[in-house]
Amino acid sequence: MWRWVRQQLGFDPPHQSDTRTIYIANRFPQNGLYTPQKFIDNRIISSKYTVWNFVPKNLFEQFRRVANFYFLIIFLVQLMIDTPTSPITSGLPLFFVITVTAIKQGYEDWLRHNSDNEVNGAPVYVVRSGGLVKTRSKNIRVGDIVRIAKDEIFPADLVLLSSDRLDGSCHVTTASLDGETNLKTHVAVPETAILQTVANLDTLVAVIECQQPEADLYRFMGRMIITQQMEEIVRPLGPESLLLRGARLKNTKEIFGVAVYTGMETKMALNYKSKSQKRSAVEKSMNTFLIVYLIILISEAIISTILKYTWQAEEKWDEPWYNQKTEHQRNSSKILKFISDFLAFLVLYNFIIPISLYVTVEMQKFLGSFFIGWDLDLYHEESDQKAQVNTSDLNEELGQVEYVFTDKTGTLTENEMQFRECSINGIKYQEINGRLVSEGPTPDSSEGNLPYLSSFSHLNNLSHLATSSSFRTSPENETELIKEHDLFFKAVSLCHTVQISNVQTDGIGDGPWQSNLAPSQLEYYASSPDEKALVEAAARLGIVFIGSSEETMEVKTLGKLERYKLLHVLEFDSDRRRMSVIVQAPSGEKLLFVKGAESSILPECVGGEIEKTRIHVDEFALKGLRTLCMAYRQFTSKEYEEIDRRLFEARTALQQREEKLADVFQFIEKDLILLGATAVEDKLQDKVRETIEALRMAGIKVWVLTGDKHETAVSVSLSCGHFHRTMNILELINQKSDSECAEQLRQLARRITEDHVIQHGLVVDGTSLSLALREHEKLFMEVCRNCSAVLCCRMAPLQKAKVIRLIKISPEKPITLAVGDGANDVSMIQEAHVGIGIMGKEGRQAARNSDYAIARFKFLSKLLFVHGHFYYIRIATLVQYFFYKNVCFITPQFLYQFYCLFSQQTLYDSVYLTLYNICFTSLPILIYSLLEQHIDPHVLQNKPTLYRDISKNRQLSIKTFLYWTLLGFSHAFIFFFGSYFLIGKDTSLLGNGQMFGNWTFGTLVFTVMVITVTVKMALETHFWTWINHLVTWGSILFYFVFSLFYGGILWPFLGSQNMYFVFIQLLSSGSAWFAIILMVVTCLFLDIVKKVFDQQVHPTNIEKAQTRYLSPHGPVTVSSEQH
Repeated sequence: MWRWVRQQLGFDPPHQSDTRTIYIANRFPQNGLYTPQKFIDNRIISSKYTVWNFVPKNLFEQFRRVANFYFLIIFLVQLMIDTPTSPITSGLPLFFVITVTAIKQGYEDWLRHNSDNEVNGAPVYVVRSGGLVKTRSKNIRVGDIVRIAKDEIFPADLVLLSSDRLDGSCHVTTASLDGETNLKTHVAVPETAILQTVANLDTLVAVIECQQPEADLYRFMGRMIITQQMEEIVRPLGPESLLLRGARLKNTKEIFGVAVYTGMETKMALNYKSKSQKRSAVEKSMNTFLIVYLIILISEAIISTILKYTWQAEEKWDEPWYNQKTEHQRNSSKILKFISDFLAFLVLYNFIIPISLYVTVEMQKFLGSFFIGWDLDLYHEESDQKAQVNTSDLNEELGQVEYVFTDKTGTLTENEMQFRECSINGIKYQEINGRLVSEGPTPDSSEGNLPYLSSFSHLNNLSHLATSSSFRTSPENETELIKEHDLFFKAVSLCHTVQISNVQTDGIGDGPWQSNLAPSQLEYYASSPDEKALVEAAARLGIVFIGSSEETMEVKTLGKLERYKLLHVLEFDSDRRRMSVIVQAPSGEKLLFVKGAESSILPECVGGEIEKTRIHVDEFALKGLRTLCMAYRQFTSKEYEEIDRRLFEARTALQQREEKLADVFQFIEKDLILLGATAVEDKLQDKVRETIEALRMAGIKVWVLTGDKHETAVSVSLSCGHFHRTMNILELINQKSDSECAEQLRQLARRITEDHVIQHGLVVDGTSLSLALREHEKLFMEVCRNCSAVLCCRMAPLQKAKVIRLIKISPEKPITLAVGDGANDVSMIQEAHVGIGIMGKEGRQAARNSDYAIARFKFLSKLLFVHGHFYYIRIATLVQYFFYKNVCFITPQFLYQFYCLFSQQTLYDSVYLTLYNICFTSLPILIYSLLEQHIDPHVLQNKPTLYRDISKNRQLSIKTFLYWTLLGFSHAFIFFFGSYFLIGKDTSLLGNGQMFGNWTFGTLVFTVMVITVTVKMALETHFWTWINHLVTWGSILFYFVFSLFYGGILWPFLGSQNMYFVFIQLLSSGSAWFAIILMVVTCLFLDIVKKVFDQQVHPTNIEKAQTRYLSPHGPVTVSSEQH
């Protein structure tokens, strides 16, 4: 019982096995050995709140914020003790902030509830009691057999049982999960593939044993145990058997699948996890300022409390007879009285902490983020993609970037692969107009002969080569050459996971090949652009891949159709860096074709032109081409039987399946015969070189992190301007041991010290990086920080993230930005301060997991130099201005205590205390923080060096913080003492013959303050729109109208008559008007003089650039960023 209670409370979670057992169609065994497992229902819950927990949960989340919690404490203090101000003065602003935030979050959650209800209520068809039953998606149970029709979305994670195709295959698209638009093929096990009707499925007796739910979209391990005629058949289940919730069925009439994961245990739901919260440098500065002002607040409260007791201890300040304390009051604890007075002063001065700062910053970030999506300069017309903002919390961080870490393929390059060259058995060829052209003399050819030309697509047979004037060779060499070429391109055409879309045929085996069907009429789909480019190249050269099923692959060679039996696919993984297929040729031979990086293929080869191919691969890489090596192996019947047995055992294992498969793959992929290598070109994106140069001019260091080989990466770095030809390139590659790595690092450090004038670039590979980070991290980082550009090649995804983490925690604590386009870039995008996803061809995982998503790398310059610059200036001014106007607000309150014996008498009316931050001064700064452009966007775009002026959080430095704080104190002194000396002692200034009282004096100070801080905001504004004019002058007008209304009309309905006719009488005094104008001019005159002096004598780089831009061009024009 106690364990059950602890489990319900979450302290002692129930034990969960590593696997789950699912009885298909929920046909449970009748014997007593079955222990039922509990599975959750199929409801998707993306909402945070319910009707019952919204209020307490939302309040708890909001009061976890320091500022909200602080004002809650102040409000409670006002309720508990006798304080000089009404609890309403703290409670109403707090209520406003909490309510606005709660409404916003509640509305967003209501939308999520509606979305959940729509998804959970979607109609689905389930096989129950021998028939199809229509039900709602939320009613699907684990074990149910679900029917899905063409173009429908899978409502749960299903194991495919059968489809309308005889081989049990179907096509799906997972665009909503990972952004990949290519069709993926999933297959059913043979025993269930033939069960294509509900009646047939009703006879199925089977059990699925699989792993517990996990978030990895591409990982699934299980097995199906099928009982047929009292015998059990075991079939392995992998990712190819699992249809994921959220994916869509394509090109297939219908399928039947059994639900294995439902609801919040589906892979789609498990990937809903929120990204780790990133905090910008501005937010950290803001929290620091809050602490400083909290110290000021506490200091003022302590000083006031001490002075109160010190001054009241003198006899001349004894309280009058009508205010004498009672005996109980005189005998009460002095410590409690001191604490009570301290808290009262804390309440009196608490408005120095701006309660509306957080909500204003939130609104500024949320509304400001729309301008990025609206910017037409960030719109890519070709792909119809605009910039996306996934989080608005980091807008200003775009203006603080010091390091950019970028992927290469798909980020700097187009990721549109074109086959350019290949090496076959030690001979290099280029593709020119669909023909292979050798780049030099071939074996047995004289030096004077023309290069050897061959084309599978233009020759009926290769024997023509023997008599070609361009090539002379013996019949034996001719036959061998034909075999080599044929085998190489057969490997290219068969070793892949490409899918085919053929408008003229429904699928393979449905009819004879049409001789007039050109390769260009075939449309290939591939998750890897490299694979698609290679298969298309083979088709152009005469070996055309027609299609594949679970068991066969078809190619057409020189008009002859050949069918290969597909025995096994050894999937690609980043550890092996290769993939393989085992096929049975029409002749009966069992062949292994392997494709992968040269570093993973060449060490496993025992035959072929290994050294020549290695040289050719390096030459391809120097041209910036992406390389892959092709190899093969032929199995005897006995060898294949052993391989088939070991693969079956590994694939049906429920424990350590991946490790067992890795061992088997290594056993298979050895003793290879090298066929050759391919080279495909990935062109640079438009304006990559200009963008990288602009980043460098802005003082931003650019690192390229790629998985490509060393030579390819260096070549691309040189072509894109990452490395300059005049740059001294240092290398840390092929390090074998810690000692060797350390010595090389020390040598590099010495070279940098000796050649300190020269710019240095560093190249490091993944293996050397691992050694450097293991024992010599500090030395490695020292070398990196002294290099202008760093290139890391052969990098694993986690290595990319680790490099960024090292830079982040270095002593300088620089702001980092990572940009990438593929799933392998997600880790570094999430690790960096700012993550940018490129919406490319490698899927949308990077874009989905990023903070911002753009279509092209070149858009990075506008995003940083314009949007980042503006956002940072806007929010930095917002933060400083908020503290400035609150210092102006509360300092007169503190000064007033010196004239009222620290009796805690408030200077302002409670309504003014409440509305100062909410109504009177809130809109001008909000609009400024959304629209301000202190310099024309074109200038920022064309002069990247201006980015340096705002780097390292300069606008929120100690110097600027002190300036704004002292400005606030000086203005506050002018407000108070100006009012006191100009008006305070005069007894005949009011029209009714009365002297200025407490509330008239306080209202005068408040009026001067509202006008001054609003006009100060106007002086800070450089870019005026009608909205700025409306809120700036409208705020002052609103204050006057409200005060007249409040003191002249509302007073009969108020409990207090303090403000009756006060404002009207104040405005009726000419001296008051003179004092208001004089104090406002005095406060702002010095500010104006300082600005003019700085612009004329010490202009900033931004002011110089703006002046030069305006002089020949006239007025500033509005760019696309200007709404």
